[in-house]
Amino acid sequence: MRTLRAIAAVCAAAALIPISAMAQKKYDPGATDQEIKIGMTAPLSGPASAYGVACPFTQGFFRMINDQGGINGRKLKLLCEDDAFTPAKGVEQTRKLVESEQVLFIYNTLGTANNTAIQKYLAAKKVPHVLINSGASKWDDPKNNPWTTASLPSNRAEARIFADYIQANMPNAKIGLLYQNDDYGKDYQTGLREGLGANAGRMLVAEQSYELSDPTIDSQIIALRSKGADVVVLGALAKHATQGIRKIGELGWKPQIFLGWASSSIPTVLKVAGLDHSTGVITTAVLKDPADTKWADDKIMKDYLAFMAKYYPQGEPNNISNTFAYATSWLLMDILKRSGDNLTHENVIREAQNIDMEPPMYLPGVRFRITPTDFDPIKQFQMVKFDGTRWQTLGAPIGR
Repeated sequence: MRTLRAIAAVCAAAALIPISAMAQKKYDPGATDQEIKIGMTAPLSGPASAYGVACPFTQGFFRMINDQGGINGRKLKLLCEDDAFTPAKGVEQTRKLVESEQVLFIYNTLGTANNTAIQKYLAAKKVPHVLINSGASKWDDPKNNPWTTASLPSNRAEARIFADYIQANMPNAKIGLLYQNDDYGKDYQTGLREGLGANAGRMLVAEQSYELSDPTIDSQIIALRSKGADVVVLGALAKHATQGIRKIGELGWKPQIFLGWASSSIPTVLKVAGLDHSTGVITTAVLKDPADTKWADDKIMKDYLAFMAKYYPQGEPNNISNTFAYATSWLLMDILKRSGDNLTHENVIREAQNIDMEPPMYLPGVRFRITPTDFDPIKQFQMVKFDGTRWQTLGAPIGR
């Protein structure tokens, strides 16, 4: 009888223990009761160093989260290595992070070429490769790339939206395309042709490519002008986008410029190119613009600016790389919170494949959705035009 009473007492006590506390904690290398180690490579040097802000930004964001108690009681630790925006260096540094530093996963690596170079290695190791900083359409491939998810709008989708807008508003346009000769730029080439459809032969009058290592693109811009283009689409990253806008202005040429969203930073691209040359440029947006006074009383904007002032004071709040990093950091926090005490590779990637939220800094009505069968996260875009100071919206958000 005493034995039965003892068993009953144990069962009653167990019933009072929260299920979460009874659940067995599961960890892969990089996670403990106290800490989660996360790896990142970034171009802290080299031709794309303007985008290297992701590393110091994320370090600042993790400090903020840790000051607030961490995630599920664990502190976050970022290990960031310089990949110089070269695939070979990216592979070397990623191997170091996984094999020597033993991070739980790789987060927010910049660039299509670099992510392509490390994707097979991480998949073979079954290490999550999450919220990568690339807009290449190739990442929307759950069957072949199940361990890789993206954080950015698709460049190919943006180019299709450009084509839709041009056909609706400038039906007789003669379009010249400048694109980077890699997956990034070729997505603009493919998307623009897809969007123009049967009109591509008539409207797309010139195409010029360049290499990331090219010191200048002046000759390509002059070639587009010689073909009579009155619309120019720049599928170019920051350095060459800046050169393109500046050269067009210096030539006294007045085409309507469409600029890829990744190069739409006011302080690092448009101001450097010259505000007089940049005025009138059109791009797409999914984020609130810190330079736009209509968000001055917005709580999320106030939170973002307060974060920048306290945790990343050397950063430029109006830099789109920082606003995207803020939104993406909250997506990561959502993944980690839902991962709970099951911090294994399999569970982290499972949670990364199931996101549906409107992250802080996204425009109203724009959502981030990833499912196990659809890795294309953003379907709606807001067309915006630069007025010399800030981006002004053009109609309602559009998408396909």
